[in-house]
Amino acid sequence: MAAITKRPTRLADGRELIYYDDADTTLSPERKPDLREPAPRPATATMRQDPLTGEWVSIAAARQNRVMLPPAELDPLAPASPTNPSEIPDLYDVAVFENKSPSFGPLLEDGNAPEGLDDLAAVGLGRTRTSVGRCEVVCFSPATTGAFGSLTPSRARTVIEAWADRTAQLSTLPGVRQVFPFENRGEAIGVTLHHPHGQIYAYPYITPRTTALLRSLDAYGPTLFADILERERASERVVLSGEHWTAFVPFAARWPIEIHVLPHRHVADLAETSPEERDELATFYLRVLRGVDALYDSPTPYIAAWHQAPVGVRRDEIRLMLQITSPRRGADRLKFLAGSESAMGAWIGDIPPEQAAVALREAVERADRENPVGELPVTVSGLVTVDQADSASTPDREADR
Repeated sequence: MAAITKRPTRLADGRELIYYDDADTTLSPERKPDLREPAPRPATATMRQDPLTGEWVSIAAARQNRVMLPPAELDPLAPASPTNPSEIPDLYDVAVFENKSPSFGPLLEDGNAPEGLDDLAAVGLGRTRTSVGRCEVVCFSPATTGAFGSLTPSRARTVIEAWADRTAQLSTLPGVRQVFPFENRGEAIGVTLHHPHGQIYAYPYITPRTTALLRSLDAYGPTLFADILERERASERVVLSGEHWTAFVPFAARWPIEIHVLPHRHVADLAETSPEERDELATFYLRVLRGVDALYDSPTPYIAAWHQAPVGVRRDEIRLMLQITSPRRGADRLKFLAGSESAMGAWIGDIPPEQAAVALREAVERADRENPVGELPVTVSGLVTVDQADSASTPDREADR
């Protein structure tokens, strides 16, 4: 058995950078410091409330300056080199760092920060609040191209451990109400970097999608997720099933490609998953994504969204759920959100979910033959944290599970 190693450090401008080394890593434990001249961090954005819906919109002008599809030699997420002073100073397996141009943060506390959920729920004209919170970038690999589905099982397991660890840590920050790990893949989705990476948003409010879910729980009852899982596992919409996880096309799928993944037991977020659930997820998730890519002759754009329970709200009712969605409705056709979907939120599905599930099952089987995932090379014993300042290792709470 071997542990994944967490190595926290800081970038030159004070932003947090965390290396997560694979359980079977070949990297040296030493990491080079960030020698760039520190640049000033942008001011924290301001949220404005839409009085028609009560929703909050973060006006984050600093995001206009972010890099747009640079060439590989100028990839800001690649390990730094003499000609590319990137965001990550040294070679890595997985790296997580605070976003340079965040939608939320870097402030966590402020005189105009939200004063609680009741304050956020009140509706008025001209209401603003500081966009406190945190936005992080999760680099899946030092490679300049690829996506989660191109990772090895060992690397996928490291990313999952990083997601769980960051969910736990970000949930303790002042003012954070919900933590959302996600991956955008493909230019059709709007990615600005080809590098295999995802992001984590730590919001200062409960998101509109989760707020709608809370209304459904109020109307249906606390067994909603358990009942959905039981019904879907008995349906023809199952794409892949394991000991701990099931992937299925939902009964009322909105997108041409839409897959939901639920754990078989109730967990509120990734931090609550067991080592065994994480081990299986590492290969299970890779098989699902490789199946999505096997649908056509070219990579499929998608959003992979980890819906997690809010911090301290209905956690015994809201179950962790992964939702993978893609606008691809054919080899060379995309679904665009036009009048009905964009303006009114009234969705029209293009492909019957049962038909989509058949295509996805066949694609997963084809990917298993032509691009097999394989097994985890080592049993992961947990997460060990190493302070880069003194190289002393202390077991993290995950190491004792």
